[in-house]
Amino acid sequence: MSASVEDSPLYVAALARGISLLGAFTERRPAMTLPELAEATGLTKSAVQRFAHTLWVLGYLRKHPQTKKFSLAPRSLELGMQYTQTSALVLGGNPFLHSLNRSTQETCSLAEPEGREMVYVARFATHMQMFVNMPVGTRLPLYSTAAGRAVLSRLDPDRVHEFLSSSERRAHTNMSITDLDALMNEVQFARDHGYARSNCEIYPGDITISAPVVDPVGTPVGAVNVSVPASRWSFEEAQAVFGPQVVETAHAISASNTIGITPPFYETGY
Repeated sequence: MSASVEDSPLYVAALARGISLLGAFTERRPAMTLPELAEATGLTKSAVQRFAHTLWVLGYLRKHPQTKKFSLAPRSLELGMQYTQTSALVLGGNPFLHSLNRSTQETCSLAEPEGREMVYVARFATHMQMFVNMPVGTRLPLYSTAAGRAVLSRLDPDRVHEFLSSSERRAHTNMSITDLDALMNEVQFARDHGYARSNCEIYPGDITISAPVVDPVGTPVGAVNVSVPASRWSFEEAQAVFGPQVVETAHAISASNTIGITPPFYETGY
């Protein structure tokens, strides 16, 4: 978030610090003491104590009676679930995504851009063996995902170049593309073919094919994904089979009249 946003008289710093506690818990750190929470958030121990106690009273945190460690309580799920239950993209896209899942028999998801990341907001899993478990709420770098490249393909090339050149492009696997020119070529591929692709660039063995969803004025607001394991599909086969299907599904969602005009994700201040 930019400093100018934080300097606004409307910005409530105390609320922001309190919310930061909820975001501090991760798979690696599911439970923390007050000093650990202070370290994770960069807040003072006294501030963490007040915020944690308030969130505990409200039911968003649990506190272990012996270890005194705090962890997320089930009520914290309400915050995320309320988004999926009110998002026009999710509500409008889910029927089409479910249909794609039934026809492909593979894992299908819907991702939405936020800042420099893609957030996965809906998902229908395959009934076959799953290679990667990527639950709703997962955030991945926009530049290295098929979904992100699909979204970028609907932007002007100069804006894409500016976006990618200013992004931290690190490799997640030995297949990750980080070179700026190579990434620009992948976005151009998506622009030419209607779908984007990613070959084991985030998770080894995971192939993803994606197409952009746009609002009524053409602003990219999300992307439809099909993810398949490299143990069952070659990269070329996955593109040939699922490329047309994700394009058709993305077009159907875009034309469904359920998505209103949306501010561009790169202008939201994140």
